[in-house]
Amino acid sequence: MSVSVAPARAARPTERRRRRSRETILYLTAAVLGVIVFAVPLLWAVFRSFQPESLVTAYPTWKDFHQLTFANYSGIFGGSIDLWRYVANSLIVALGTALLVTAISTLAGYGLARFRFRGSNVVFAVILVTFMVPFQAVLTPLFLELGTVGLTDSRFGLILFYTTFNLPFGVFVMRNTFMSLPVELEDSARMDGAGTLRILALVLRPMFLPGAATTMLYAFLASWTDFLGALTFLTRTNLLTLPVGLYNLEAGNFGQLNYGYLMAGAVVSMIPCVVLFVALQRYYVRGLTSGALKG
Repeated sequence: MSVSVAPARAARPTERRRRRSRETILYLTAAVLGVIVFAVPLLWAVFRSFQPESLVTAYPTWKDFHQLTFANYSGIFGGSIDLWRYVANSLIVALGTALLVTAISTLAGYGLARFRFRGSNVVFAVILVTFMVPFQAVLTPLFLELGTVGLTDSRFGLILFYTTFNLPFGVFVMRNTFMSLPVELEDSARMDGAGTLRILALVLRPMFLPGAATTMLYAFLASWTDFLGALTFLTRTNLLTLPVGLYNLEAGNFGQLNYGYLMAGAVVSMIPCVVLFVALQRYYVRGLTSGALKG
C-alpha cells in the first residue's frame, strides 16, 4: 500500500505547481493584453502630437517615425492660442475642488461614522440618493442661483459647483473608511486628552489616507475633464478651462483647425491625470476597496 500511495502524494505538489504555472501565464497574458489595449492608443496620440499637421491627417507610414517636431507644442503655448492660461485655470479649479471636497468629505464622513444621532441613516441615504441626480438636470437653476450671488464668470463659483456634485462620492468613501477603523484607538487618544480634530490629524490620518486619496483623485479628475459646467458658468476667455479651450480649437474659433495643435493639446490634458493617478495609485486601490466593502 505504501508503495502505491507515495507516488500519488508526490504527484500532488507537481500538479499544483503546474496549475500555478498555468494560472500565472494566464494572468500575465491578460495583463499584457490589457496594457496593449489601454497604452497603445495613448502612446500613439503622444507620437502623433510630435508630427507636422500634414502628417497627422495622412495615412501613417514607417517614414513618419523620422519626421518628429516640437512645432505643435510651441504653437499652442507660444503662438496665438496660449494654452498656458487654460491649463492654469483648469489646475486652479481642479486642485481647489479636490482639496475642498476632501476636507468636507473627511469631516462629514467621520461625523456620520462616529456620531450617532436620530436620523443619521436617513441623512446618509439622502446623500446616496443624490448619486442618481445628474447635474445636467439642475444646471439651469444652478446657473440662476450662482448668477444671483455674483459667482458666474468666477473660478471660485465653478469650484463650488464641482464640489457640490463630487461631495456625495467623497462622503460615501470617507464614511465607510472611518467605519472600518477600530474605535479603540480614538478611545485611547481621548483618555490622553486629545480632541476630535487632534485625533483626526495625528492618530487616524495614516489610516484614512487611502480613502482621502481616492476622494481627492476622483474630484480632481471629474473637475479637470468636465466640459459642460465650465462652458455654462464661464464666458470670459481668460477664465476658460482646458476642455473648453480645446473645444474652441477643435471648432475653429481660434482660426483654421490644426489637428497637430489639437493632438498636442489632448496630450497636455492627459499629463496631470496620469501623474496624479501614478502618485496616488496605491492609496486609490485601497481606498476604493474600503469604500466598496466596508459599512
